[in-house]
Amino acid sequence: MSHLLPTRMVERPWGRTSLPAPFVAPAGETIGEVWFEPPAALDALLVKYIFTSEALSVQVHPGDAQAPAGKRGKEECWYVIAAEPDARLGIGFRKNLDARAMRVAALDGSIEQLLEWHPARAGDFFYIPAGTVHAIGPGLSLVEVQQNSDVTYRLYDYGRPRELHLDAGMAVARGEPYPATLHRHVPDHSDVLLVDGPHFRLARISGAPDSQLKARFVGPLLVIPLTGEAEIDGRLVRAGECALAGTLDGVTCTGTALVAQSC
Repeated sequence: MSHLLPTRMVERPWGRTSLPAPFVAPAGETIGEVWFEPPAALDALLVKYIFTSEALSVQVHPGDAQAPAGKRGKEECWYVIAAEPDARLGIGFRKNLDARAMRVAALDGSIEQLLEWHPARAGDFFYIPAGTVHAIGPGLSLVEVQQNSDVTYRLYDYGRPRELHLDAGMAVARGEPYPATLHRHVPDHSDVLLVDGPHFRLARISGAPDSQLKARFVGPLLVIPLTGEAEIDGRLVRAGECALAGTLDGVTCTGTALVAQSC
């Protein structure tokens, strides 16, 4: 059952012309994301790399109950793999804001200063519930695991000529601080369960996964090597790739990897 997922490079105005190994941007293209096409067995889950040279827009996503008809909501999480010394992630607000105050701040640009900007370094992990106002700053490389949804409401975009979605965004945005319990630093060498629902399950493994993780991850899953190589039933998967595995039992790695599956 195991196989490599096809990859797709996506140009973004805030991306890079030079990517960290093993990725190589096509000549003249500013690549911000590398997507792995979801397999049919896990089509509710999307994994991608994000590379930033500039800040992403300030944005928010709806949950399943708030999404447009026929669409999923979007909860997501970030695992930081590299960060420049001053790299930051804007998540939640420094103080509580109502919808009117958020709208005014989005229109005059002060929303950027009202966000809580969290220092980021390699190994940091952040879970982003639907309704959380957020932005990714420059100088970051990270893996994003998310519900497979394209519903994004852009609130502020630093003057770039792109559409904003203030009415839809204000209807779902929560004007509140980001809970500290949703952020952690992952030790270098250990198996750590990072997310256990409601939409997906995610762990960082080192070497062969332990029995507790094997008991949690039942059925097909995605394997994303971060360092070294992973082996899935004898098939080698390298850093920068993503592969489908039938079970966690057949997965080992020489370094570290993320493993993810839908709930």
